[in-house]
Amino acid sequence: MKYSKAPLDYCQILSLLKSRGLLIKDKDIAINHLKVISYFRFANYLTPMECDKILHVYKPNSYFENAIRLYYFDKELRGIIFDAIQSIEIALRSKITNFVSLKYGAFWFMEPTLFKDNIIFNQCLSLVKNEILRSKEDFISEHYKKYTGPDFPPAWKTIEVISFGTLSKILSNLKDSSIKKLIAREFNLPQHLVLENWVKCLVNLRNCIAHHARVWNRNFPAIPQFNISLRGKWVSDFNVNHVKLYPQLCLIEYFIQNIHVECRFKEKLIELLDKNPTIDINAMGFPKNWKNEALWLN
Repeated sequence: MKYSKAPLDYCQILSLLKSRGLLIKDKDIAINHLKVISYFRFANYLTPMECDKILHVYKPNSYFENAIRLYYFDKELRGIIFDAIQSIEIALRSKITNFVSLKYGAFWFMEPTLFKDNIIFNQCLSLVKNEILRSKEDFISEHYKKYTGPDFPPAWKTIEVISFGTLSKILSNLKDSSIKKLIAREFNLPQHLVLENWVKCLVNLRNCIAHHARVWNRNFPAIPQFNISLRGKWVSDFNVNHVKLYPQLCLIEYFIQNIHVECRFKEKLIELLDKNPTIDINAMGFPKNWKNEALWLN
C-alpha cells in the first residue's frame, strides 16, 4: 500500500487530535509547542492516554497539556542520565588506558594477538582510524605534526577520542580477563562479564539520549545483568521488568557511588520524580518500594 496521507498544518493536527477525544486547554499555546517539537516526536507522549491504539482514540479527560508535561519530564530525565553516563564513560576510559597500557604498552589497541576475535579487532581498528581522522582535538593534531609513526597516537591519546560504542567493543574483545577483572573491581563489580554487560547497556542508553529519543517508558534491547550479589549498596528486589529503565538507573547509580564524583545522580533523580508525582513510574519499571532499597537510601 502506497502512503497517501497529506501533510497537516498545526491547526489541522490539533483538529485531528480533538476529533479523537483529546482535550486542549489553550490552542495557541498548543500550536507554539508543536512549532518547536515535531508532531511525531511529541506523539510518543500522547500514546499512554490512548484507549484504542489502532484508531488512536483517547481516554476520557486526556489533555494535550499532560503530554507536554510528560515530554519535558522525559527531557529533564535524559539530561540527568546523560550527565551521569558521561562521568562513568570518562572513568572507564581512564581505567582501561591505565591498566592495559601499563601491561602491554602504548599501542596495545593495534596488536591483534591481544584480542579474541580478529574480525571484531579489524572493525574496531577501522572505527578508531575514522574517529582519529574526525577528531578536532589539539593533542591529536599536535601529535601528528611531531611524530611520523606509528599510524595512531598512543592509547592515552587515542582512547580519549574514540566513541563509547567503540570503547565497549574493544573492552569486550580483549583477551586478558585478568586485566578486565582489575578494571571491574575498580567499579566494585565482582567480575568482568558484568562490567562488559553494563557498559553495553549504557552505550545503548546513551545513544537513545544522543538522538533525543524518549527513555521514560522505552523497552531497551540491551538487558543488564541484574539478579546479582554485589559488594556495594545494591537492590534486593530483582522482580522487575528487565527491559525497562529502572534496572538501567540502578546500574548507573551503582557505578556513580564507586567512582567518587560529585554527580548527585541519585539526588537529582529523586528530586525530579518527587516534583512530578503524576508521572507513571510503573511504565519505567520502578517496583513499589524502590526508595527503601539500600542503593537509593542516603
